[in-house]
Amino acid sequence: MKTIFHKSETRGHADHGWLRSYHSFSFANYHDPSRMNFGMLRVLNDDVVAGGQGFGQHPHKNMEIISIPLKGDLEHKDSMGNTTVIREGDIQVMSAGTGVFHSEYNKNKEEAVIFLQIWVFPNKQNVTPRYDQIATSGIATKNALYQVLSPNKDGQGVWIHQDAWFSLGDFDADRSATYTLNKADNGVYVFVLEGSLKIGEQSLDSRDGMGIWDTNEISFATGTATKVLIMEVPMAL
Repeated sequence: MKTIFHKSETRGHADHGWLRSYHSFSFANYHDPSRMNFGMLRVLNDDVVAGGQGFGQHPHKNMEIISIPLKGDLEHKDSMGNTTVIREGDIQVMSAGTGVFHSEYNKNKEEAVIFLQIWVFPNKQNVTPRYDQIATSGIATKNALYQVLSPNKDGQGVWIHQDAWFSLGDFDADRSATYTLNKADNGVYVFVLEGSLKIGEQSLDSRDGMGIWDTNEISFATGTATKVLIMEVPMAL
């Protein structure tokens, strides 16, 4: 088993006033050649957007873009005609494919919205752009990992054009769980949303990340009440 560990405070950081963003991998003005990606996982941004503010309309192409709100409401508009609001407990996916324009704004004027912006390289180029979102409340399971994304159109959660699987978990203190990889050549990036956990001898706290590969499964134990996101992605670019 091979690993790489990223403490939360080693992430890139940008403060634009209306936006505070932490970058697990190189993004915008933050560039670290040793932290360009984890396999097909290209971007993991931890964004805080002030009330009423947001990202104006801008283009994307040939990227799988996933948004996971952690607090507040995020309004999405795109050139495919979608106007939606995603909230805590939702997961959104947009396959940019041949090209799409979109905007994301904090729906609330008085409080910040916190969300994860995740980019995954697709395994197909120039697909027809598509959009989807679901509420995870119907599939969430306390003290167990539950799948929220996969490559399968009929699988649990949303789907993307890549052999990737995402799982969320909301655990009490002193619980343990094991994640079994879906594909032998994939790796897993573990991102702690809240709380603390331990993988082997490595302790992870809130917003720490750990990449793991060359293994068929990973096990962890929580120290406190913990929320975690597990992202399984192919390792070969």
